[in-house]
Amino acid sequence: RAAAGAVTADKMLMRLLLVVALAVAAAAAEQRATYIVHMAKSAMPAEYADHGEWYGASLRSVSTGRAAAAKMLYSYDTVLHGFSARLTEQEASDMAGMDGVLAVNPETRYELHTTRTPEFLGLAGSEGLFPQSGTGGDVVVGVLDTGVWPESKSYNDAGLGEVPSSWKGTCMAGADFNSSACNRKLVGARFFNRGYEAAMGPMDTSRESRSPRDDDGHGTHTSSTAAGAAVADADLFGFASGTARGMAPKARVAVYKVCWLGGCFSSDILAGMDAAVADGCGVLSLSLGGGSADYARDSVAIGAFAAMEQNVLVSCSAGNAGPGSATLSNVAPWITTVGAGTLDRDFPAYVQLGNGKNYTGVSLYAGKAPPSTPTTLIYAGNASNSTSGNLCMPGTLSPEKVQGKIVVCDRGISARVQKGFVVRDAGGAGMVLANTAANGQELVADAHLLPAAGVGEKEGAAIKSYIASESKPTATIVVAGTQVDVRPSPLVAAFSSRGPNMITPEILKPDIIGPGVNILAAWTGKAGPTGLAADTRRVNFNIISGTSMSCPHILDAATGAAATPFDYGAGHVDPTRAVEPGLVYDLGTSDYVDFLCALKYTPNMIAALARSKTYGCAANKTYAVSNLNYPSFSVAYSTANGEAGDSSATTVTHTRTLTNVGAAGTYKVDASVSMSGVTVDVKPTE
Repeated sequence: RAAAGAVTADKMLMRLLLVVALAVAAAAAEQRATYIVHMAKSAMPAEYADHGEWYGASLRSVSTGRAAAAKMLYSYDTVLHGFSARLTEQEASDMAGMDGVLAVNPETRYELHTTRTPEFLGLAGSEGLFPQSGTGGDVVVGVLDTGVWPESKSYNDAGLGEVPSSWKGTCMAGADFNSSACNRKLVGARFFNRGYEAAMGPMDTSRESRSPRDDDGHGTHTSSTAAGAAVADADLFGFASGTARGMAPKARVAVYKVCWLGGCFSSDILAGMDAAVADGCGVLSLSLGGGSADYARDSVAIGAFAAMEQNVLVSCSAGNAGPGSATLSNVAPWITTVGAGTLDRDFPAYVQLGNGKNYTGVSLYAGKAPPSTPTTLIYAGNASNSTSGNLCMPGTLSPEKVQGKIVVCDRGISARVQKGFVVRDAGGAGMVLANTAANGQELVADAHLLPAAGVGEKEGAAIKSYIASESKPTATIVVAGTQVDVRPSPLVAAFSSRGPNMITPEILKPDIIGPGVNILAAWTGKAGPTGLAADTRRVNFNIISGTSMSCPHILDAATGAAATPFDYGAGHVDPTRAVEPGLVYDLGTSDYVDFLCALKYTPNMIAALARSKTYGCAANKTYAVSNLNYPSFSVAYSTANGEAGDSSATTVTHTRTLTNVGAAGTYKVDASVSMSGVTVDVKPTE
């Protein structure tokens, strides 16, 4: 009987577990997530007065009978036709099968891609780009980022005329942000948080503002870099002192806060792009990304396609996932994808060892001067009981081992400046931050809170070798200020994401590189220069890095070797020559639709991108990606075309049409390639 009772109890337990599992599965099936619903605008039934009414009815039809109705977040009408809503998997599936629905895509979470620049680019004087033209003040640059700190002098509107009559934007009031914060420079400010709060829950308003105000600093930095007014005597703790100004200081700025502490959500990004294009922005700048996805499922690519149709330039950062290959974001051909390079300015710091050898690094430390006498030097890996002690992670260093010493920490995993906090909190006197193979020789300066210097992989290895071979190793750190006219420059930043473009290998990405390392620009008053909560310092300007002149011999900061077109695209940006290019590769909507046809896109996929079913692929026309009139060439060969030693040749033909926008003249073509076994032939030659 006891055995029989045990069997019965086991069966009851199994049934209970099964019931629990089914309940969990049912609850999961009822959980809602955000989806972007693309609608065919022309398919609206006649009984609806407007598209908003149709969208609402469509949403209600898939959630009828459920415990809670599906909730619409945004309705879109400019960069796409449709809406975003919180749906269950079943509701999303039902929605995808409805008449008039082109696509239902799950939301994507994007992340931010986290002075002397004008002179380096040849933009001398306060006019910046277009110095001989009065059109600069008519251009509005829309920046989709973390918002703006409107009190910064970089948004001073002195000398600017009235806001262009074509501008339709607004200055949204919100927490700690009045509509009066805008002026003739900062002409618009909006915020979009519905997608963020739907996914992450109500925001903590003690940590971030439900308004366009920038609590992070990234948005203020990027927008002032693009179009900030000239501000004299700008610096960070005395570093990079001079006049800070944007690349187009006469242009207007409009900010669209779509990024929050928990990330940037595609429903909010699309709402920001929708508003920016409708408001009248001529340029959109997005320093964010979420990896590479098919263009029909990439929200930024979808929004950028509509912007392109309305002659709005969309510029996006390539990403900060380098130096690995195929790490790009934002690879659609109608987006200008920008990688990061160095300036001819540096902030040297020197690590002087007890054996007399000196190693050069970088630092923005500006506190109490470090001791001028040698200080005991220790490797973090020898001052910890943790397997990750070498990385100076929080709580891994033994205070009794690092007290009063300079600690060598390996770069990686945690933030560079956070490692300095860990060393300081453990009683350390200073830090040497050593690059590993992942970062090579790239040096990024930081505003450390203790004496510190960042050094390259080779220098770090030499310093650690000295520690291992010396019974009483010592060192001194010397911070040397600002140095200009550094050569060689530019270098491709090691963190800059690289090609090839894994979505369409025939489209070379990034398109170009531009200054993205140690850039001085305006900063928020809400956060310290390190961005860490423990940093109580406040600054008006900060120096940060990210992908936030064509040169065939650009070097790679990660390796010190020659960079490749997969690193720098067509080369380093040269804005002064771009004003008078002579010949251009013209592209329009129909060219991009032909490109999509070459990719075998279905009519619904094309309609989701182009927002219209009037575009299509002709059955009697041959389409080829190589015929897109793109201003660079990337030739993809299949390894299946032949084995080693096969004498057969494969020919790939690219066709381009150039348009002269300059004075009449004759242009001659000179093309060469250094790859063995590959030849290039251009017809005609002039």
